[in-house]
Amino acid sequence: MQRLSDIWWFLAILALVLVTSGLDMVADIRHGVQTLHLMQEAAVFTITFVAILWLLLGVRRQVAEIQRLQAELEEIRHLKRPSDPETLQARQGLAELIARQFEAWQLTRSEMEIGQLLLKGLSLKEIAVLRSVAEKTVRQQASSIYQKAGLSGRHAFSAWFIEDIL
Repeated sequence: MQRLSDIWWFLAILALVLVTSGLDMVADIRHGVQTLHLMQEAAVFTITFVAILWLLLGVRRQVAEIQRLQAELEEIRHLKRPSDPETLQARQGLAELIARQFEAWQLTRSEMEIGQLLLKGLSLKEIAVLRSVAEKTVRQQASSIYQKAGLSGRHAFSAWFIEDIL
């Protein structure tokens, strides 16, 4: 997945191709150019138009997915959680443990954010959408987290924090 800003630039370039191709076709019709040439230009125009529509649909899907994930995270944040002192103390202690361990592993700020989202159970794709980065970028950062932690992967990463609790 590309950043949305990159897609908008690509859409702008395609729109420019579409407009210039359309204007060229109109000029060619006025000058009586051969039908084969007009058909070739019409093909370029049509392919460009379809590409623009396809990209706009993709952007629309990405925006909807981002909104869905943000709403889901917001819903999770507002879930009624146990308010007894023992549970609150345990949650606070776990949060502090996670923060200290991330610092001990010398994770970057981005890696810390990804680590927290991984611990919350989000997929790499969902994290990529939320952070507006390529899934490959999230995968590389997750691998860096596992390497710095000396762990084999996502399951070992999560287990590191909850193994002794269970």
